[in-house]
Amino acid sequence: MSTRQAALSLYRRSLKLALDWTIHRSLWRGQALYIRSLFEKNRDVTNPRQQRALLKETEKLLENWKHPDPYAAPTAPGGSKYERNLPVHNLDPPPPLKF
Repeated sequence: MSTRQAALSLYRRSLKLALDWTIHRSLWRGQALYIRSLFEKNRDVTNPRQQRALLKETEKLLENWKHPDPYAAPTAPGGSKYERNLPVHNLDPPPPLKF
């Protein structure tokens, strides 16, 4: 994976992590802008060693800030509405086979 792809992946993960900690989307937007500014600040780093160090530091920060109970959409696996109100299957036995 290239450095650019790794940075983009970390950026997306940090935005999703911020969503886990924020209740209202309007508050999250301010955090998203702040996260973007942090990534933009280091955009012009070209030294591969510095890039790897920044990626490792960001990875460590994301691990430290990981939410203990992340948000799950209600209809997603683990959500509050997952598999609720499933269609009822016909429990009658099938008709006998005629030969």
